[in-house]
Parts: sequence; C-alpha cells; structure tokens
Amino acid sequence: MTAGRVERDELSAVRPVVRVGAPTERRNPHSVDLDLMSTRDVLTVINDADRRVPAAVAAVLDKIAETVDLAVAALRGGYRVHYFGAGTSGRLGVLDAAELAPTFNSPQHWFCSHLAGGPDAMWRAVEDAEDDDRAGAAEAAECVRPGDLVVGLAASGRTPYVLGALAASRAQGAGTVLLCANPEAEAASSVDVFIGVDTGPEVVTGSTRMKAGTAQKLVLNTFSTAVMVRLGRVYSNLMIDMVATNAKLRGRMISILMEATGCAEEVCRRALHEADGDLKTALVSLVSGAEVSAARAALARSADQVRGALALLAS
Repeated sequence: MTAGRVERDELSAVRPVVRVGAPTERRNPHSVDLDLMSTRDVLTVINDADRRVPAAVAAVLDKIAETVDLAVAALRGGYRVHYFGAGTSGRLGVLDAAELAPTFNSPQHWFCSHLAGGPDAMWRAVEDAEDDDRAGAAEAAECVRPGDLVVGLAASGRTPYVLGALAASRAQGAGTVLLCANPEAEAASSVDVFIGVDTGPEVVTGSTRMKAGTAQKLVLNTFSTAVMVRLGRVYSNLMIDMVATNAKLRGRMISILMEATGCAEEVCRRALHEADGDLKTALVSLVSGAEVSAARAALARSADQVRGALALLAS
C-alpha cells in the first residue's frame, strides 16, 4: 500500500461520510450515455432538462408569495432579509443581494448575504465549510435580530451550515424560510415557510449548479423583484429607483420618463435636470403637472411612493 493510499484511508476514517437521498443526487435516466453523445446531443439533453425548471418554480409560487409578504413586513418594520447558503446556493444568494442596490437603489443593509467559508468561498470552493452547523449558528447569532427574515439556501435541504443558521435565527425570533430542490426535506417542518422546488435528478448526477441552481436563481429573482415592487420601487413595470452611475443608465432614465409620461425627450431631460437628477421627482412632476418642488414634497409625505404622491397631488 502506498503512502498516499494510507493517507487517504486515514483521512476517510476520521472524516464523516453522508449519503444524501435528495432527488438531486439520483441518477437521471435520460443522460446515462452523456459521455458517448455528440456535442449537439449533450446540449439537447441539458436543454430538455432545463425546461422542467420554470414549471417546478411555478408549482411553489404560493410559498414564494408568503416569503415576499414576510420580507416586505420585515423591511417596512426596519428589519433585514438574510440569505445563508453554501457553495453554489450561497453564491447565488450573494449575487441576488448584490444586484438589488444598483437595480432598485435599495439600502445596502436591507439584504445581507452569508456564505459558508466566508468571502473567499465566492471565488474558490470551500466545500467542507458547509458541514459546520456551529459556524452557521454563530454567524446568525451575531448578525440576525428579532424581526429579521432569514432565507436558507440549500439544494439538498440538509446543509448543516444552513440548518444551523436557521435554527439559531428562529431562536433569535426571526422569521425563517428554507429554499431547496428537495420537496421531502426533513427540515421543512422546522421553518416558517418551506420552498421545495422539485427539479428532479441532474443531467450530471449531483451537480446542483445545474437545474437546482437555475431554480434557486429563478426563485431569488422572483422573490426579491416582487419585494421591490411591493415596496414601491417600481412604477407600472418601470424601474424608478435606479442609480444612474454611467451613460447607459442616464440614458435609461430618460427612456423611462418618456415611457411613463408620453412626453418628448427634451421635456423629460429638462424635468430630470430641474429635479436634480431624481427620477421619481421628475416622474411625479410630469405625470401630475405639478412643480418640481410640489412633487418632491408629495413624495416626502408619501414615504417616497410614486402612486401615493400622485394621489396626494390629485386630491
């Protein structure tokens, strides 16, 4: 027996082994000959499998709606939304949280992401970090407050880091949600809302960066966007709280004003200039016909809500 083999045997003797029974770990009968297929056929199999994901997400929309309502209540109450995840799931949480501020100008503290293994795990695999339930619990105990909402992200539904964070958060008095790709996850009964998306076996067995990851991305997009809509950061279907940090976004502001008001480009440019670049103020002014100062005051009285400001100016 070689020294390397001895080291591996000794390592396996001290490290625990868990055989996960989640659907994502089962073998997909449609891809058993994947390594023998042509490139085009490999892509077809993957694409066919991906078609299952939107329908699986549609089946849990009621649960996503519950989560949206909990998040809106938490944010309106001055609390926060937390994402806890490991590996692909955790990285998707980081991505979703990072995109909200530039898209909706949401305060940075509204959505907080926590990744097993810390920031370095965003760029390189720190796979054993997901087994540390105490690390998840400790991070939640330090960061989560009563009234917050905590969303656990785990493809299998059993990731110790995530479950540790959820248990500690619940003990803190926070709302808890588990999003996974295992409808039969045992942890379903230990959270306030359980979102089990039935994506089935992966094309490459166990590779949850595929369908399970796609489902989580869709759910997170749907969830956080709906939260922003409910909080008034969208008018009609237009982004109105964006931060214009480059030429493209400054141009998008003009386009949005033109779409929302039906006014000519020059009129929208002038209104935006008079509003000191504040899209909401310019929008309220143009739609209502009020002076910029009156539009700004109406927004202040309506908690920065466009619909509320327009109602005040119309009364």
